[in-house]
Amino acid sequence: MSASVSGRTRLAILVMIVTPLFFSTNLIFGRGVVDEVAPFTLALIRWGAVALALCPFIVLEWATVRPLVSARPGLLLLLAFLGMWICGAIVYLALGLTSATNGTLIYTTSPVIIILLEALFFGRRIGWREGAGALIAFAGIATIVLRGDPGALLSLDFNLGDLVFVGAAISWAAYSILYRSGPLRAVSNMTLFAVVSALGALLLIPFAAVEWALGWPLPATGAAWGGIAGIVVFASLLAFSGFQFGVRELGAPLAGMFMYLMPPYGVGLAVLFLGESLEPFHLAGIAMVMAGIVLATLPARLLSRPG
Repeated sequence: MSASVSGRTRLAILVMIVTPLFFSTNLIFGRGVVDEVAPFTLALIRWGAVALALCPFIVLEWATVRPLVSARPGLLLLLAFLGMWICGAIVYLALGLTSATNGTLIYTTSPVIIILLEALFFGRRIGWREGAGALIAFAGIATIVLRGDPGALLSLDFNLGDLVFVGAAISWAAYSILYRSGPLRAVSNMTLFAVVSALGALLLIPFAAVEWALGWPLPATGAAWGGIAGIVVFASLLAFSGFQFGVRELGAPLAGMFMYLMPPYGVGLAVLFLGESLEPFHLAGIAMVMAGIVLATLPARLLSRPG
């Protein structure tokens, strides 16, 4: 038994090393298509396609899925709202207002936010390392949001897209915590993902319908559909299933720790494929965010001296 658990743990660690790379592609593909596709429409296509791809899992476990949906509709809808509505359409809306580089760096703070939310709502005790790490990480966020100019705070000169990404990071942290809820373990990881994706698509339909009624654009080019395909395969099927597997096997705080790999992954992709510039305040923000997250989330035994 212990060998089996150890093997699954090693597998979960390997999965979580590449999962932030897959997540990073969402902002890269998304930034490339947001000028051609309305945000709620893009999110609806994304999660509708994911739900269709994973539909066989629902069919195979229908005897377990049906009572779960009947017993916990509110929890499932909340997961769909946090993970697919906010961290879907609202993120694409924000990408039209700020850069993929900024969005990636702000999103990366979700592991620290997980710790704070667990302390606030579940009575988790915060040690000095976690508290100091949170302060350093949020100082990094402030550096990015203020673009390295403290005077922007006095003049309230903020980029709205950056502020929306702060809200999205909080939403993702809440999603990560709630996904571990005991009742949800009645179904397999992929089946639960399929159910939440389908509910997310349902929540997005009326908002996408409003976009269509207002004449907002639908994907019309091969490049747009190629970007959407990348979002569905890499940033959705591979990223979410990988992260949720990691959450179940390692726990939300430890799985979330791997998300600090998003800055080098995401920023590198943005510079390489989108031609975005890396400013000095980005470098300062990266340093503070990563230092804070590592300090707050790295297991204490790894920081202590041997013997």
